Amino acid sequence: MTAVTHRPVPGAAGEPDEAEHRGSARSGAIGLIGAATSGLFGFVLAVVITRGYGTTGSGMFFAAIGVVTVATAVCTLGAETGLMWALPRRRVGDRTDAARVLPVALLPPFAVAVAVAVAGVLAADSLAPRVLGTAAGPSLLAVSFAAVPVVVILTLLLAALRCVRPIRAYVSVQFFLLPVARPVLVGAAVLVGGGLVAGVTAWLVPAALALLACLALVAGPLRIGHGAGLRPERRDWSTFWRFALPRAASAAIDAGNLWVGVLLTSTLAGANEAGVFGAVGRYVLAGQLAMQGLRVAVSPQLSRLLGEGRPHLAAAVHRQLTTWGLVLSWPVYLLLAVFGLAFLELFGPGFTAGTTAMTILALAMLVNTGVGNVQSLLLMGGRSGLHLAATLAGLLVTVSLGLVLIPGHGATGAALAWAAGIVTENLTAVTCAWFVVRHPLVDGAMVRAAVVTVTGVGAAAGVGVLVGGRGITGLLGAVAGLVVGCVVLLTVPRVRQAIRATVRQIRGREAAVPATAGPPEQKDR
Repeated sequence: MTAVTHRPVPGAAGEPDEAEHRGSARSGAIGLIGAATSGLFGFVLAVVITRGYGTTGSGMFFAAIGVVTVATAVCTLGAETGLMWALPRRRVGDRTDAARVLPVALLPPFAVAVAVAVAGVLAADSLAPRVLGTAAGPSLLAVSFAAVPVVVILTLLLAALRCVRPIRAYVSVQFFLLPVARPVLVGAAVLVGGGLVAGVTAWLVPAALALLACLALVAGPLRIGHGAGLRPERRDWSTFWRFALPRAASAAIDAGNLWVGVLLTSTLAGANEAGVFGAVGRYVLAGQLAMQGLRVAVSPQLSRLLGEGRPHLAAAVHRQLTTWGLVLSWPVYLLLAVFGLAFLELFGPGFTAGTTAMTILALAMLVNTGVGNVQSLLLMGGRSGLHLAATLAGLLVTVSLGLVLIPGHGATGAALAWAAGIVTENLTAVTCAWFVVRHPLVDGAMVRAAVVTVTGVGAAAGVGVLVGGRGITGLLGAVAGLVVGCVVLLTVPRVRQAIRATVRQIRGREAAVPATAGPPEQKDR
């Protein structure tokens, strides 16, 4: 990884480019540490679910998670993105006016979530066989719907937490508390012989704990209980929801992409195929955690830069963090594409039928991570219509192909449909983002990083296949080859210099770009 070296564009003299890059580098590094932890424990959770409940049981378990995730994404009404946009533009501290945003953002989604939960619980008897499979009882679906209001409020408070506290607080809740507690509690439910209802309940309990933690962490900076006004003005409602509501549909689609596929597969091909597809999807999402960690780290910063009319800095931050994400994510997806059999064997012999689906989705995710968080550029830049167009295009392709392919091809058909949707959405989004920002979203550093990553990982994977095939032996050989390659790279002076520069940048000891004259500015949180 190399530090970004773009100079300020003409007319931008006096703007603290180095502070922006240092802030994004530090936030990005913390986000990546949290994402790595979340990915590790997310994998542990997947192993616990698949080993504990088998293909059919895990299919129903994943479908229940899908119900919670999709319902939550719909009920938030775009307020999560609205908070990420609104709070960085408000005052925090003794003279705060940010607290007024909370009732505006929380009350309508909570009311909708309660209505959805009540309706879902009442309709569980008739919906359960259609959504979770004929073997599922209504109590599993009822528990899933009942948790929706709690998860909705947690989602919104996490967005607020990201904006009003340093990123360490957000990472401690979203990337440590939730992913660490879930496999522990679900594993305990499995060990005591608990069924699916007990397992899903154990998966939901950490959300309530995280909600309490968020309440405590958000209250301080917003001065809640210490004189901050919580009564919003009329213009607070109109300003917030004019921004948030157009994002409701696209936010729901973004959050529910995998789970729409799981629910479609469960409905059209049965719980067994849904279990296989859900297991494949867990690996795919784990590989995406690096980009997620970077996204949550810099979204408030992008909102501020674009709101201040400095798109060249927003584009520079995007290029820098996309390069990081590419270097960290592409090796994962390339190994998943080649050694899908080895990874799925860890879940049990019944899941190896998803090997082809794994390869298809891993290759599609190279496109997703290669373009970076262009959706954040669109949303934080206020171009919700373009973002919605991209997400709707991807969803239309996914659902249309899914209806055709899933009945005859099961998990593989679901993977083909979702892969086509991923590519469609991301190519549309990156095109729209370029027209919005009007500054390059790709640079030489990104291209070099992509070439080096594909060449190095491809060579190691080839050696692994020759030595041990595509099973676990071959995977271990490929990983060993990568380790040797990384050690060799560390002997190259230019590589060591680039790593030292990046570390100094994260620590704030060296500017990422040539310093420019001008007053210092508040750094990104």
